[in-house]
Amino acid sequence: MVETTAQTEEVLLGRDGILAGASPGHVVAMMSTIDPNAATRCHQRLAAAGIAMLDAPVSGGSARAQSGELAVIAGGDAAAFARCRAVFAAMSTNQFHVGGSGQGLALKLVNNMLIQVNTVAIAEAFVMGAKAGLKPETMYEVIRVSTGASFALDYRLPRMLAGDFKPGGTVDISYKDQELETAFAKSLGMPLFLANVSQQVYQMARAAALAKEDGAAVVKVYEAMAGVRLGPR
Repeated sequence: MVETTAQTEEVLLGRDGILAGASPGHVVAMMSTIDPNAATRCHQRLAAAGIAMLDAPVSGGSARAQSGELAVIAGGDAAAFARCRAVFAAMSTNQFHVGGSGQGLALKLVNNMLIQVNTVAIAEAFVMGAKAGLKPETMYEVIRVSTGASFALDYRLPRMLAGDFKPGGTVDISYKDQELETAFAKSLGMPLFLANVSQQVYQMARAAALAKEDGAAVVKVYEAMAGVRLGPR
């Protein structure tokens, strides 16, 4: 599990990589969040040598990684998935086989796009409310039991209110994932609107030296523009 497509390709296919040392019958669980099309090309290279590969990215953030409660979202051969299930169970409470090569990553990008867009929407909405004079804690109390509730609200907003931006997943990684989402959509011939717009907010956060802070730090972009704060700094 590494961070980028280039790193993954080097680990799998480089001179001293897995392809150079693995044997026919081995299974590779590639758990990075990378370009699904690149993962499929790696799968094909390994398959030609008799080596199975699953694209099996995880979801849950650093807290669930530490507690072993991640979700594994795997694409590839079903028999290879069955062979890896016990390994996945050691780090996750949910293991999903969602289709063929590249489809685990495709679903991971769908999931990530939803929380990234939602995080930006939460920051924008709550700063607007604060600018209107509403107390952020009161807004949270109401919205969490109303139609605006979501996992992202409960995961991100308490960090925004506490001024706690220790990374569970950084602005940089969110931006990298959005690059993957928009490029993958282009390869499918499909437009993306919200992913592209929200990516610019993450880019603004990166330009404001927030790249290594938690994704919730995008709220600082809105706070700076509105001249209000949701929580302490």
